[in-house]
Amino acid sequence: MPPMKANKPTTLGLQPSFGFGDRLGTATAGHLDALRAEGGPIKGIFAQQSIREMTRTNRTPSEVMTAATQSLETEEFNDIWGADADHLKTENDVDITADAGFVFFTIDPSDDVDQAADSYNQSTLTEKFNTIKDDVDWLDDYSGKTVPIDGGLTLIFDEQTIQRAAVKYAKAIDHALSLAQYIKQASIKRNQDHEIELSVDETEQPTTPAEHYIIADRFRRAGVKLVSLAPRYIGDFEKGVDYKGDLKTLRRSLNEHAAIAKQLGPYKLSLHSGSDKLSMYGILAEATEGAFHIKTAGTSYLEALRVVARHDEALFRKIIDFARQRYDTDKATYHVSAMVTATPTPAEVADIHKLESIYLECWPYVSNGCGFTEPGRQILHCTFGSVLTDPDLGQALADLLDGEPQTYRSVLAEHFAKHLSALRSGM
Repeated sequence: MPPMKANKPTTLGLQPSFGFGDRLGTATAGHLDALRAEGGPIKGIFAQQSIREMTRTNRTPSEVMTAATQSLETEEFNDIWGADADHLKTENDVDITADAGFVFFTIDPSDDVDQAADSYNQSTLTEKFNTIKDDVDWLDDYSGKTVPIDGGLTLIFDEQTIQRAAVKYAKAIDHALSLAQYIKQASIKRNQDHEIELSVDETEQPTTPAEHYIIADRFRRAGVKLVSLAPRYIGDFEKGVDYKGDLKTLRRSLNEHAAIAKQLGPYKLSLHSGSDKLSMYGILAEATEGAFHIKTAGTSYLEALRVVARHDEALFRKIIDFARQRYDTDKATYHVSAMVTATPTPAEVADIHKLESIYLECWPYVSNGCGFTEPGRQILHCTFGSVLTDPDLGQALADLLDGEPQTYRSVLAEHFAKHLSALRSGM
């Protein structure tokens, strides 16, 4: 009997959601096992890949969608699920993902954010502001205003706050609103539902509550409904490791962002670079009262390498050696702190179990200043594109996973069950 036909991806609205990025196209079964075991009310987004990731892995939006859909059919999954066209920057990005059936569109205007805005002194800030103020049509909507937010927060839009928000985000807001309108028309043209997430998280400096308010309010006034927004939160969100920062301070900040999201939307708060941030999951779920979205991606690839470590030691060592050579180049678009020189080479570690631990364990951050133990995991995380597109290593990895599907499924299920359980602890 052929497998039942899976439901098409659909919009999920304010239901808590978890994005399972799959850079190889073979991880959905393991993701689904974790969701069935620990997901509870959390809905899965099984087709999720950014344009950047698709470029690095030589995949198309249709291939990403087909891989997820076929796996869900095989697993006879009949619940609703989502498909996230992640980090869209151009109209062409929208078209190719909409054509493939994606319904959740994440707008990324980070290229238009002034990354240095928070470091400008008043003289420089005023100079920068004076060059753009005539092009910003929303200054009078906030200047001098005081806005109370439910829960006790009060936003004060003084001159410096307005100037810094305009310098930092005005151009990005314009770009994002333009792309949002294009998404709406593209979806109407294709007779498809859609929902929009805005991401301003890939920036060096945090999004203040006042800046969050202005960004979201511009969308509200333009009649563009957000399903979720990803601010740049305080602390560090490095790839492949847990949250780096003070959790008490983060809790206060998340409560403020969540209050704004509830008052101006409601919309979900989204956490990007969400892989492995288990220490903050419960705090986020509690602050948002379950109105959250999490994105993960590279952590599934790392679990694939765990399968390699357990079934083909020689290949695992080759991949590490190759990744170490590529890391300083490939890490350019990632926020990471690992250094090749601080991490032992495969030749220096005879024990395969120790080597797996050094390069694949999710080392917790130690807030007393000691940092991470040996974050070789980040070296492997950043170099996924180079490994997967290498004709020898990429094919060898694919062949091994084809031959050991149960191990891959098992390690994924175990890994993501921890993520989902941590989230549910705050719901």
